[in-house]
Amino acid sequence: MRAHALNPILNVSDFAATIRWFETLGWEKAWDWGDPPTFGAVRSGACEIFLCQDGQGGRGHGGVAATFGPDGDTSADRGVWMSVWVGDVDELHAHCVASGIEVAWPPTDMPWGVREMHVRHPDGHVFRVSHPTHAEDHPHPH
Repeated sequence: MRAHALNPILNVSDFAATIRWFETLGWEKAWDWGDPPTFGAVRSGACEIFLCQDGQGGRGHGGVAATFGPDGDTSADRGVWMSVWVGDVDELHAHCVASGIEVAWPPTDMPWGVREMHVRHPDGHVFRVSHPTHAEDHPHPH
């Protein structure tokens, strides 16, 4: 198999609220389907995520505040975890705090060569938002 594109699908409890959540994060609605819409996509640059209300995967907030660290739990949330690569984690962190988006792990320099933070969607989907700390040592885009 040679894949040409990959679109994760998130099971969401409220399609319209999820579109607004992603718009607050800086994404845009790409398209929707249904009346009222219950399936669709959001995009940021060339990246696109499908959203399905009440189906196609699991969801669920695990009830823990932190995803990493001594009081954190990487397995409590029942949603999808995704890595998102950005230019500046600290800038996005400030935006998330000002906008009321849940931060489950603050910006931290990790031993694997990235500065990383986690944001959690209300349905328990976790986004590991990162940028490389040493671009020459890391294969992912800035």
